[in-house]
Amino acid sequence: MNTTEQTVAKYLLDIEAVKLSPSKPFTWASGWKSPIYCDTRKSLSFPEIRKNMVNSIVTIIKNNFHDVEIIAGVATGGIAWGAIVADILGLPFVYVRSAPKDHGMGNQVEGIVPQGAGMVVIEDLVSTGKSSLEAAKALAKAGAIIKGMVALFSYNFDVSRNAFEMAGVELHTLSNYDTMIDIAKESGYIREEDVDTLRDWRVRPSVWGTEQHN
Repeated sequence: MNTTEQTVAKYLLDIEAVKLSPSKPFTWASGWKSPIYCDTRKSLSFPEIRKNMVNSIVTIIKNNFHDVEIIAGVATGGIAWGAIVADILGLPFVYVRSAPKDHGMGNQVEGIVPQGAGMVVIEDLVSTGKSSLEAAKALAKAGAIIKGMVALFSYNFDVSRNAFEMAGVELHTLSNYDTMIDIAKESGYIREEDVDTLRDWRVRPSVWGTEQHN
């Protein structure tokens, strides 16, 4: 039987929410070269896939976190997922921006966060972990007790695992880059000779493109 990680990886490949291109890498805003492009928001357009992924998030929360009183979504990709999950669980929902608004009330967190409320944060994608943890920090500053975070997909970088451990934030993901490579190989989406190149990127993402694709 396929695991949730394998099932979600296949979903993302099937609907082209993930594209793997080791020979013609993508360029991130940071300047890093990447053989993968991931847009988990496409999953929202497929009702059955959306339903199954939401149910997986709910299961993770029920199995791993106790005394959860509120759900938060990280803008923008985590907002829809978080709102649906909160609705299923019958819990309040808020969302957090990457930075406070520069007009109006200047809010970074939208919604009501009761002081000391146990919160699970929903994120769509974790790369280095920096922006996700900054969102969690802003929510904690607003008064929440962060129980943990659930993300749809992670690149499984060592830097992100270390960052979450250092911050004391428990992270669970529906799927990840390593599982994605395995599923892509099994399905014939990538060639056998591309596997080592793709795995090397996860280990050394900041230098991968400059070394191999100049």
